Amino acid sequence: MSYKDILVFLDGSTDNDARMEFAFSLARVHGARLTGVDVDAAAAFEGEWAERAKSLAETFHVSANRSDVRVRYKIADRDAAGWKDFYAHYADLLIATQPNQEAFGRVLSGVPEQVLMSAGVPMIVLPQGWKPRPIGKEIVIAWSPSAQATRVVHDAMPILASAQKVTAFAFDPPADREDADLEMLREHLLAHGVKIDIDKWSNAGDLSPIEALFASPALEEADLIVAGAYSHSRFREALFGGMTKSLLQQFSLPVLVSH
Repeated sequence: MSYKDILVFLDGSTDNDARMEFAFSLARVHGARLTGVDVDAAAAFEGEWAERAKSLAETFHVSANRSDVRVRYKIADRDAAGWKDFYAHYADLLIATQPNQEAFGRVLSGVPEQVLMSAGVPMIVLPQGWKPRPIGKEIVIAWSPSAQATRVVHDAMPILASAQKVTAFAFDPPADREDADLEMLREHLLAHGVKIDIDKWSNAGDLSPIEALFASPALEEADLIVAGAYSHSRFREALFGGMTKSLLQQFSLPVLVSH
């Protein structure tokens, strides 16, 4: 069980090197081909980004030679705003960085949110300023009995299967004693060789799901969150900028998300 085609979005930002290094390490683990897609907008070739933007192809291929990973390099159409031109449909997994003010206007506007919502491919979103380190040893699943959460669990299976610890975080689970949702999830994942712990957050109070998730002890040692992307959910808002500034600052872990 592995990803065979991984795609990483490349740009002239200061987050690019860490994102690219992570993409190569993941491609090595899974024996995957890695596609690098240059998503710089025209404005990236001016000012402080210019040198990094112009050298993306060279930097990518130098890393490929060092990593012994099969690669291909693509340049997104800078005149096309649509996700169709970002090559996302031809991969098993996408890698991007959380949107930030520095990238506004310099990275094509469809990356990463529009791509995620339209391409049907899971994405690992790295936090701003993230430094390369192992991902996937201790994972927390943001679980609810929904199509989105079910989808992302299956999309994450290659990483879940090799994790040392997996915890399913359930926000305000039903009080009905007959509800067997979490036990059925445990049994289902065990059938795939994945053992999980359960963390029930039963006292919702005034907390949003994302606030409760970050308050959970399960997240203290975690290095990856697995979460479904909802078209109008608070989880999606937290990932893509709709929550408060203080909450966004807590987004310090990579998130594997799918829609």
